[in-house]
Amino acid sequence: MIGTTKDLLASMRAESVRLGRWPAFWIVLGTWVLLNLTFAYLFNYLAYTSGDSGAMSDGLPRDVLLGQLLPGAVPEVFTQGMAMFGGALMLLLGALAVGSGYGWGTWKTVFTQGPSRPAAIGGLLVSLLLVVVALVCVAFAVDLGVASLIALTEDRAVVLPSLSQSAVGILTGTAILGMWTLAGAFIGAVARGPALAVGLGLVWVLVVENLLRGVAGIFGPVEVVTDLLPGTAAGSLAGAMRTVDGPPTPGVLDILTRGESLALLTVYVLVFAGGTLWLTTRRDLT
Repeated sequence: MIGTTKDLLASMRAESVRLGRWPAFWIVLGTWVLLNLTFAYLFNYLAYTSGDSGAMSDGLPRDVLLGQLLPGAVPEVFTQGMAMFGGALMLLLGALAVGSGYGWGTWKTVFTQGPSRPAAIGGLLVSLLLVVVALVCVAFAVDLGVASLIALTEDRAVVLPSLSQSAVGILTGTAILGMWTLAGAFIGAVARGPALAVGLGLVWVLVVENLLRGVAGIFGPVEVVTDLLPGTAAGSLAGAMRTVDGPPTPGVLDILTRGESLALLTVYVLVFAGGTLWLTTRRDLT
């Protein structure tokens, strides 16, 4: 048991170094932070300052639009893009992290000369989850800083969200992005390569689930399946954070309650993590 724990910690340290020196890692994370700021704040602030209440601001009145740009709304705002676009990027990261080990042949070296397979893969999965937590906290802090700057610019009081609101927002973001990251890791283990894993994952997130929900609107029995999809759980959890009526962000849903969404996401996290461990420890690398 002690040896297994040491192997897991050693694997975590090694994977942290590998991820930190990997350009694709920083590109994916940086892209998400940039997209988050662009769609959550830049476009909405431009709509507010221009007085445009049309498509650019989803038809929201200027006072409501400004309210979404202030610090108190950060827990709601920064989670809205995670269900689809943020999730797609984190799925890509998970798929690359696991799939590249097959493509580059590094898993062969690790599994034959390093720690046991469960410790090696477990260390990677734990490292990815820690990255998710760090990314969510950084995005929250950046959004809070931008929202505070907007409040000062518009001569509004800087009223920070409550501790409970902040905790719920961070937990929501961690649950959504964590699930999609592990989904990518699982697909990377299934495909045993980065390219196919990335393609399959993005098609599922951006196309397949939306098509299935469209079919469910025509053929009722399919709805039983679509209500249990990963994207439905992630979108519903993000939707539970919404306080303002208006056209929803793509991928944000109101199908499941917050409790149901969290429970379903927990199941998917366990399934994806367990499936990744099982595939990488039971199958040959060739």
